[in-house]
Amino acid sequence: MADRQTPAFEIMPPPSPRKYWTRRNVAEWLMERLGETPATLVGIDHGFSFPLQYFERHRLPLNWPFFLEDFHRHWPTDGDHVYVDFVRDGLCGFGAERDGDRRWRRLTEMRSGGAKSVFHFDVQGTVAKSTHAGLPWLHRIRQLLSERVHFWPFDGWQVPHGRHMLAEVYPALWSVMYPRDGRDPHQQDAFAVTAWLRDTDSNGSLGKFMHPALQPEERK
Repeated sequence: MADRQTPAFEIMPPPSPRKYWTRRNVAEWLMERLGETPATLVGIDHGFSFPLQYFERHRLPLNWPFFLEDFHRHWPTDGDHVYVDFVRDGLCGFGAERDGDRRWRRLTEMRSGGAKSVFHFDVQGTVAKSTHAGLPWLHRIRQLLSERVHFWPFDGWQVPHGRHMLAEVYPALWSVMYPRDGRDPHQQDAFAVTAWLRDTDSNGSLGKFMHPALQPEERK
């Protein structure tokens, strides 16, 4: 995390038998922070939605809040001791009813170059598992904090004054911009996201990234 006075620094996980943060730890920490702090930028490194082919295959409305609720019903990966592979293997949830094709990609993945599909499992650098594990936590954050949070761009391209902004990020765009200083690749990704958000917010250039060049149909 960082603020306008403090450069990016690492927050250590809470004491527990596990060495690292869990998704539940992160979500609970984040919900607590966003309940107390001024308007905050949050970058999360996994997919926030799925390609249009997914909505077409499953005959779903193009409505992001509905998508989150529907996905959570089929992939309850925020449950205790529920792993993505448990749902994939049919041990819990109804994942087979909400599947996808690894050839499907969103416009943002096509534009960013090397980004893989949110359905491309079991390969190095995949975001499929983190996306399927993380979406229910976005749903929970949205339920708890309601009008205090703005999920960009699904809640609109312009963020109302005073709201927290949560956005999907792709650390590979920025990791090489900052010296590593002994951080491992995962630490560097988190550092680079935080530093970039802080820098672009501080120098007034964040707004141009929030309004990318899109055709009207793409923007819709």
